[in-house]
Amino acid sequence: MPEEVRRAADLLERRWVVSLLWASYEGATRFNEFKQALGSVPPRTLAQRLVELEEAGVLERVVIDARPPRVEYRLTEEGRRLKLVVDAVAAFASR
Repeated sequence: MPEEVRRAADLLERRWVVSLLWASYEGATRFNEFKQALGSVPPRTLAQRLVELEEAGVLERVVIDARPPRVEYRLTEEGRRLKLVVDAVAAFASR
């Protein structure tokens, strides 16, 4: 298997990653929005997955200059391209 495919599969098979991506496609951008969308995800795990997706180039962390400062996570082009994979999983699951 090509190394790039293995790395992508390693990322996607981590717990909560596909659900996090789904929430992002549905419009979640802030930590609490992801937490609400995912339900029982532990906050520490959510924070870790957000960092992993940022490091993988799937999400971009954006600090909003406000009082208090806010952080949003936005899909990158790579993250938007992964929607095809998530949609394929959803189609498979609905059969």
